[in-house]
Amino acid sequence: PQGSEEAKAFVNAFLKRSMPKKNEEAIQDILTRKAVVLEHYPKKKTKPKRKKTKGFTAKQRREMRLFEIEPEQQRYAIFLPLHELWKQYIRDLCHGLKPDAQPHMVQAKLLKADLHGAIVTVTKSKCPSYVGITGIILQEFKHVFKIITKEDKLKVIPKLNNVFSLEIDGFISYIYGSKFQFRASERSAKKFKLKGTIDL
Repeated sequence: PQGSEEAKAFVNAFLKRSMPKKNEEAIQDILTRKAVVLEHYPKKKTKPKRKKTKGFTAKQRREMRLFEIEPEQQRYAIFLPLHELWKQYIRDLCHGLKPDAQPHMVQAKLLKADLHGAIVTVTKSKCPSYVGITGIILQEFKHVFKIITKEDKLKVIPKLNNVFSLEIDGFISYIYGSKFQFRASERSAKKFKLKGTIDL
């Protein structure tokens, strides 16, 4: 067994190694308290940066033709089941579209709803050739709707300067395309303000 002096020397040396940031006076002060809390300075681990998965660029999407609908798929009858699913989705979203439902509440929900599968009609337009076109929305982009008509023709209708109407369970809603130039994902978080007059 070690003597008291040897034990004291060992403790002093041990504390100097264990607490390199403490000076001699601070170590002696700790010893007089009869309790020693050893400090530990772990090395900071640098977290590896997570690489973000990059999606396709717009050019790559065009080259791969990701959003193009093949001519043999451009048939109205194929997308009627999609329209039925959309109607059920809207009924669930609006809690059944009951007769006593408040129109402005339904309108507010429709403004944020996904419109893929909805049957829309162009009711007003600065371009007369667009008026009366009716079809199922297949794709919605920021500035255009792609719709398939009953004549199995794929039409690209710009939102700008056009007013669209959609009807479900007797409720008719009007969409002013000029105020609707957002992607479907952006619309869900957008707050639409009620305005007194809306022009084309």
